Amino acid sequence: MMHPTIKNNKSAQLYFAAALALNCGLSYAATAKPDLQLCNQTEISTVIQPVADHRSDARAYWLSDERLRWPGKSNSGHFFLASSENAALKFSIGEKISNTARLIPLTPASEVSQDARFRFTGSGVEFLTGFSADQLKALLKTQLLLVKTDADQRIEDLTYIQHPGALDKLYAGAASAVLGPAIQKDTQLSVWAPTARKVWACIYPDHQKSAYRVQAMQADDATGIWSAHLNGKLNGQYYQYIAEVFVPGTGVVLNRVTDPYSVSLNADSKRSYIADLSDPALTPAGWQSQARPDTVRHLADMSIYEMHVRDFSVSDTSVRPTWRGKFLAFTEQKSHGIRYLKELAKAGMTDVHLLPVFDFATVPEKDCKTPQIRAGGNSPAARIAQAKSAASDCYNWGYDPFHFNSPEGSYSTNPDDAARRIIEFRQMVMALHKAGLRVGMDVVYNHTAFSGQHSQSVLDRIVPGYYHRLNNSGKVEDSTCQPCGNTATEHLMMGKLVSDSLSVWTNAYKIDSFRFDLMGHQPKALMTAIKERLESEAGRPVQLIGEGWNFGEVADSRRFVQASQLSLGGSGIGTFSDRARDALRGSGTGDTADSLTGSRGLLNMQLCKDCAQDSELLRRQQHAIDLTKAGLSGTLSHYRLHKADGGWQDLSSLNYNGQPAGYAANPGEAVNYIENHDNHTLFDINVLRLPANTGMQERVYRQILGLATTIFSQGVAYFHAGSELLRSKSLDANSYNSGDWFNRIDWTMRTNHFGTGLPPAADNQRFDTIYNRHLENSALIPSESHIRQTHAAFLDLLNIRKQSRLLHLQTAQDVQSQLSFPASSPAATDHISLLIQPREQTHQEPALLVFFNFSTEMITTRLTSLPSSNWSLHNMHLTTQHGDVRIRDKAKFNAETNEFSLPPLSVVVFTSQHQK
Repeated sequence: MMHPTIKNNKSAQLYFAAALALNCGLSYAATAKPDLQLCNQTEISTVIQPVADHRSDARAYWLSDERLRWPGKSNSGHFFLASSENAALKFSIGEKISNTARLIPLTPASEVSQDARFRFTGSGVEFLTGFSADQLKALLKTQLLLVKTDADQRIEDLTYIQHPGALDKLYAGAASAVLGPAIQKDTQLSVWAPTARKVWACIYPDHQKSAYRVQAMQADDATGIWSAHLNGKLNGQYYQYIAEVFVPGTGVVLNRVTDPYSVSLNADSKRSYIADLSDPALTPAGWQSQARPDTVRHLADMSIYEMHVRDFSVSDTSVRPTWRGKFLAFTEQKSHGIRYLKELAKAGMTDVHLLPVFDFATVPEKDCKTPQIRAGGNSPAARIAQAKSAASDCYNWGYDPFHFNSPEGSYSTNPDDAARRIIEFRQMVMALHKAGLRVGMDVVYNHTAFSGQHSQSVLDRIVPGYYHRLNNSGKVEDSTCQPCGNTATEHLMMGKLVSDSLSVWTNAYKIDSFRFDLMGHQPKALMTAIKERLESEAGRPVQLIGEGWNFGEVADSRRFVQASQLSLGGSGIGTFSDRARDALRGSGTGDTADSLTGSRGLLNMQLCKDCAQDSELLRRQQHAIDLTKAGLSGTLSHYRLHKADGGWQDLSSLNYNGQPAGYAANPGEAVNYIENHDNHTLFDINVLRLPANTGMQERVYRQILGLATTIFSQGVAYFHAGSELLRSKSLDANSYNSGDWFNRIDWTMRTNHFGTGLPPAADNQRFDTIYNRHLENSALIPSESHIRQTHAAFLDLLNIRKQSRLLHLQTAQDVQSQLSFPASSPAATDHISLLIQPREQTHQEPALLVFFNFSTEMITTRLTSLPSSNWSLHNMHLTTQHGDVRIRDKAKFNAETNEFSLPPLSVVVFTSQHQK
């Protein structure tokens, strides 16, 4: 028979109550109490009621707790919600609905929602359901399908419904709750699982013994939080949850899973750890009283050294063997690495940013093995050995999050002891602070390593379909990492997890700043709220920077206003600027052989000498000069730039690949860099883009020039560890899983590791013909003296940045009024002159005049618009013993002609007091 149409909310509630009562099968929770066997068995998931229909698509959306939308559907036809607690629904297109199906008729709404959150779904039929909050909460725990039929009750279409819009409304109170383990007089465990039918906590005495207790958890219907109150302080014990949930396409499942709010875990993240992070037993001596380096007051004060934990020490023989590649290597105060970092800090480096150090999924924490490799030149031996060990060795960058709030176990000296990773992480932070360096974390909240029912999926196995961003068919988006799952930080409780996690790292681990992976996939509103929260809790500035790229399913603020380059102006949050980077090293990531070798920038192109004879080359050089100037001036949207062609233009209208070259409101919102962990190192890209016969000394000068542009740019200065040591990865374009062999750093400066074998095949093999030719060329291996010269020159320039307030300007007004590019001639496209003057000249703060000569020839240039001053070489040039000594000997200023002489491929700094 035809089901009646629901005309009002009251009848909907009565119908729903009757239908749901008839439909309620007996869940495992209603019929049984899990025994300890479920806590201890090998299987982590048990399907207790498989679905009769394995479809899992979800093409409809709950817009709120009372409204749902089916995009692309008109309001003609008949619509129903079909619900089953025991996963028994089985429908087929074209067939009639079974008389045994329990249905809730729906009537299309006369008006559609204008909620901006769901604008991305497109229009479609909408329904006002009329359910009470309690009824909808019960309904969302069941198998629930939205069905459309024709007049003969034949099914035309059916789909699951994406439920975050409803859950966020129904359980808004959960946003202020404390989740995870809490220990006071007794112990409490709390987890948000609003769609679970039942949740239990398994308690284990240690990291390996069987559970001795299974505790039924109690649900708070207002928040969706399940809690277990356990008598006594269970510090040092371990736990897991068992959640009974419905999983579309699978059925009713018992998932045994760790806590998303785990503060630590045993080896390979099998069990969560019960601990209070304020427990004195988990804090090293002096933890509370340690001095934090007071070197950064504003974003633009930051000079950041990006480094991977294993890269730092795994090949450093001055570190005791059991500490190499571990947190504790940073506490080896007399090691080559720590001495090197102290030298950087003395020269002006303010922060070390560590690639992911939270718990990640891909490295076996307890039994990883490092292959023994012997290879050189273009030998395939290293590639072959690394391929065999990639899945089981000790190396990965760590951009595959498992548990956001716990330190990574493979960096601990005892991964099975969850306390050790907490203590040793804190010891690392203390050691870096003692070395004069603040500590930053590279955090990855835009995706998890896995989703769904995977054994290393946590979030989806507790609240299926909530924590990850889904496409219009209900599949998990993976634009940020394939085949990872993008997280939906626009959802209330995923956003809370990010905010709570950062609070833990800031307050419990004294982290000073954060670098966000693919931050453009986060809502701007979330990022600004997090910044406000962290600084309020910590009582100090907490600097946030990140990758503000605009791509994927959220591109152009399709789902929300993104935390991307063009959206964050005025927020005080920094984003990486690719403008000057591409202008200098060349654009592109090497997707083709042509772009790999032919997409050149100022550091590796052949500059025209008579540019009037080649108008296209002149245009490219001028544009590269202008984009480099954009970086030097802080990538400010409204900076008025004196262009290479002699004209003037706001950076907001200067073109960069179809985007404005300038986007920052203040200089600290631009993060300047020439190299980071991604893609080829600067040395390696210059191997590929410079003529093969380019001498090593010339390569050194070009490396120094590249580093100098970052040092003298307004905003944050960001350096990849070892770039100042001519770091090479033997041409590896993506060394995230390439092992220690291709990621080593030699702090003794004897080698840069170029020509140590063909890099792994996955991202490189298509370029083997090119790579082979270069890797077998021994002339491309720098000597120790070349490496030391680059390092010394870098320290000289870093010291200049440290000493001058003019290289840390705070506002756009400061930059516009104090920074300029004095012109010589529009035809001069081979160098840049940068002038920074204090508003009021004093003997304590001299003006700076910086020249970047990209030419291979000596240049003499006259600056027609330069104010009258007595210019002299900066003292760092005059006192250098091992840097670029050419500058001391050959760089000159002729006061009579107002001409400056600049050595080839050099960066030269003059200082002056104003002549009154």
